[in-house]
Amino acid sequence: MAETAPTETAPIEDYAMIGDLHTAALISRTGSIDWLCMPRFDSPAMFAALLDTDNAGHWSVRPAGEVLETIREYLPGTFVLRTLWRTAEGEAEVLEFMPLHDRRANIVRRVTGRSGRVRFDEHLRIRFDYGEAVPWVRQIPDEGGNAMLATAGPDAVIHRGPKLRPSGGLRHVAEFEVAEGETVDLVLTWYPSFREPPSPINVDLELRRTTEWWKDWAARSNPPSPFDEQVQRSLLVLRALTHEDTGGIVAAATTSLPEELGGIRNWDYRYVWLRDAALTIGVLITHGYREEAQEWRGWLLRAIAGDPADVQIMYGIGGERRLPEYELPHLSGYGGAAPVRIGNAAYTQRQWDIFGEVMVALHGARKLGLKETRASWPLQVALLRFLEENWQQPDRGIWEIRGEEKHFTHSRAMVWAAFDRGAQGIREFGLPGDAEHWEALRDRVRDEILERGYDPERNTFTQYYGGTGVDAALLQLPQIGFVAADDPRMLGTVAAIEEDLMEDGLLLRYRTETGVDGLAGTEHPFLACSFWLVEQYAASGRTADARKLMERLTGLVNDVGLLSEEYDPASGRHIGNTPQALSHLTLVRAADAIAAAERGREDELPFVRGEGEVEQESTARQAS
Repeated sequence: MAETAPTETAPIEDYAMIGDLHTAALISRTGSIDWLCMPRFDSPAMFAALLDTDNAGHWSVRPAGEVLETIREYLPGTFVLRTLWRTAEGEAEVLEFMPLHDRRANIVRRVTGRSGRVRFDEHLRIRFDYGEAVPWVRQIPDEGGNAMLATAGPDAVIHRGPKLRPSGGLRHVAEFEVAEGETVDLVLTWYPSFREPPSPINVDLELRRTTEWWKDWAARSNPPSPFDEQVQRSLLVLRALTHEDTGGIVAAATTSLPEELGGIRNWDYRYVWLRDAALTIGVLITHGYREEAQEWRGWLLRAIAGDPADVQIMYGIGGERRLPEYELPHLSGYGGAAPVRIGNAAYTQRQWDIFGEVMVALHGARKLGLKETRASWPLQVALLRFLEENWQQPDRGIWEIRGEEKHFTHSRAMVWAAFDRGAQGIREFGLPGDAEHWEALRDRVRDEILERGYDPERNTFTQYYGGTGVDAALLQLPQIGFVAADDPRMLGTVAAIEEDLMEDGLLLRYRTETGVDGLAGTEHPFLACSFWLVEQYAASGRTADARKLMERLTGLVNDVGLLSEEYDPASGRHIGNTPQALSHLTLVRAADAIAAAERGREDELPFVRGEGEVEQESTARQAS
């Protein structure tokens, strides 16, 4: 057998994900788990070969010798990954999953022979703490047979399966063979090193339980045709990225996958953004997941509780507030894209749009039947009062720029939405407060935007006050009801976005060469922005264009239906952290928008879209 495993990092689109609602593992098409944080999404990685093949851990299980064909898929409606390996000697199947609802953190890799005889090689290199902690490894007696224990500081893992032996590079290896009908189980279990080693799991039982749970959950999704498969997988991704105990959804399972190959735009996305939380509530309710939406709203309300001046744009999975950013110089980065960053300094930024997104989401939840709690409305009022006193300050905007703060038009529109939804809560639901006061503030913000954030010569809203460029985030203006999707000013904005930001049919967020974000380098089309454009097309009567772009976008998913943050049309590569919650979230919204438009049911458009009277007011004001 080979004594060393492959050392080249796989393309981002070659990774599948498995998870246990607490953390997730990324598995390449060559059978290597190159990313795994135990026991939480944001824990230090135990396998980090994704970011450095030489200095970090991985766990590879694949046929020895030449592979003729590899076919991967998830068992329908689940996150149980099935890989069929075809060699000259035979065929074998590998089922990989993480058991659910078990306080132990396990990865199971079940290898079953389908025909002939297939030899497998296994390579295991454990490196705790992002590759810096080399564990003490030893064989231990175990009721399940062969067991190897690796310990370093607070972390310990047990490997159960074929007996491993030491190899070069502080790696352990094994080889085994399966004939037709034979099964070999490999199980890796993490536990706190100060506890006793856990007993072996019952793989048959856990496979059945895990498969049934995922299928039951997916069966409730009721996705629209003809994008039902992509919608269901996207909803499953959102659930898989949601922490079971806290209800917080991480933006992605990874850190520091670059927005430009070889560049410095590398960020840690293993945290919970308020805007993702807000948008997810509506998607979950729309697709029948009321209980999950209730949990999400609970996370959201806990996160923003306290002094409104302390509200952050993002938090840890449990609502942790300190997310200091630092670099790991011992890791070379994905494809050499350094630095590798842990934590995210953007948590200290001022971004006014989050207030609007939170208020829009909570109002939408009211409209769809979620009742206010004793504390939820007073908390919203406190947010509005803080916003009233501070909204005129510049901010960093939705894209978390690290350059100079500006008066971003999108941020201002979200301020408008916050005051608007506050007033609607009072008028429509009888909540206590002065609706006229919030309406007066709303109208004041609108007047300012139309005066300072709109370019009448080009007939477009602008990225920021005094600027001439556009921003794909402006596509959200109709979604929140600031203007109608077919308002001439919005149609002009769409035309400007198509002209300035379109790259091979897909949208950039903004033009990085303007220097607005204060960073060197560039990036690729941001998938969520193109899904927003699908939604805009559908809402403004361009249904054929919406469907055409949607078919292009859904064609970009990898072989198991996952999307990363960005896409490079020139190379056909996924770019950025993966799988990206916002990409899948906006996919669902875009599919819902197309389905509603094709049925002629505008009232079924995604719920964050604004109220009819607000859009009528917009048109009336323009006419006057």
